[in-house]
Amino acid sequence: MPRDQGLLFTPIRIGALELPARLFKTATAETRATADGGVTDDVVNFYRLLAKGETPLIVTGNIYVNRQGKSAPRQLGADDDDKIPGLSRIPDTVHAHGGRIFAQLNHCGRQVVPDFVGAADVVSASGVTDLLTGTRPRALGADEIASIVDDFATAAARCRRAGFDGVQLHSANGYLLSQFLTPYTNRRGDEYGGSLEGRTRLAREILAAIRHCCGEDFPVIIKMNGADKLALRNGLTASELAQAAHRMEAAGIDAVEISVGHYESGFPMVCGSFDLCLRHMVRGSMAQLPTVRRVLMRAFRPLVAFASNHLWPSREGFNLDHAPEFSRRLTIPLICVGGFRSRDKMEAALAAGLCDAVSAGRPFIADPFFFRHLRDRQPGPACVDCNGCVGHLGAQPADCYHPAVRSEKDAMLGREDI
Repeated sequence: MPRDQGLLFTPIRIGALELPARLFKTATAETRATADGGVTDDVVNFYRLLAKGETPLIVTGNIYVNRQGKSAPRQLGADDDDKIPGLSRIPDTVHAHGGRIFAQLNHCGRQVVPDFVGAADVVSASGVTDLLTGTRPRALGADEIASIVDDFATAAARCRRAGFDGVQLHSANGYLLSQFLTPYTNRRGDEYGGSLEGRTRLAREILAAIRHCCGEDFPVIIKMNGADKLALRNGLTASELAQAAHRMEAAGIDAVEISVGHYESGFPMVCGSFDLCLRHMVRGSMAQLPTVRRVLMRAFRPLVAFASNHLWPSREGFNLDHAPEFSRRLTIPLICVGGFRSRDKMEAALAAGLCDAVSAGRPFIADPFFFRHLRDRQPGPACVDCNGCVGHLGAQPADCYHPAVRSEKDAMLGREDI
């Protein structure tokens, strides 16, 4: 079938790596690893299908750099050399289909339900209680921060040895690096707090340590918020976050992907409908919340779903609102995630110069061949933004949980020679 060539299907360079097109698979937790963070056949197959769909760049779900930073059960880890043989199965499989893959490295900080992962020690930039989970972390000491810098760098080195094409630092969505960046969660009085220079120090030190371990030619990108969306709290605006991104570019980062929000923000990062999502969530990760929060969530779930449906309805390219602040300050590629579903909307965002590439998560969960189908204008299972997959994250494997769409996906995969 003839392939129409729009801007979306032109090459782009990220550091030393050239990619053939500008639609990427953003990171989504797989919930398919072993209990101790090892790779399984199920993990490998998840990425094999995405690579078979000719996805130009795949970013893995968040991989913990140390046990303290683990955010959910069955999460991949890169915390020890014994993980390297298993991790290598992922890029080996993706490369066999001509694809490229980055490993997303993360530490969850305070955004964890301790009973969910068996966490005995929860840390953050400062001891600020997470209002959603009720988790109260302790502030990291300077010596512990140095250890976390080393953990990120050695995890990146393991990923390079395993054959990954690059790594992404997760500094968005309220995880540890995001907690250091945001004044609401960072109330430190030392060199890692205060000014924007101080609050970006941890991420910049991690980048420098990765460069030392992995070399200048190994692509390192960062995921950041386009806005914190922390109403009535001291969160960051697009302008302030773009300034932070500019500092990361000066430090040598190769590209920036923008998302939005913390866990405390609600659901701005996954606009859509939330009835199915919350039904799954209260039986999954939220079943491990402290008793009062768990009971309240179950009692008020219909009301929370009703409010969420109105506050965060489906909208393509919802993070493009924040993109101009970044594109004005950056010369490196800007990647934007946020509800992209249609070729026309993606092309329009690129043509307007709002970003240099787009990424998506849920459409690839509904249809691992999403890129190929979009490029070739072929039909495929279409995500309907029900967020059932989001409700199961951390508790069940990442997959489509909308009955009609899942049925179409299963039928498609049954017809494929996979």
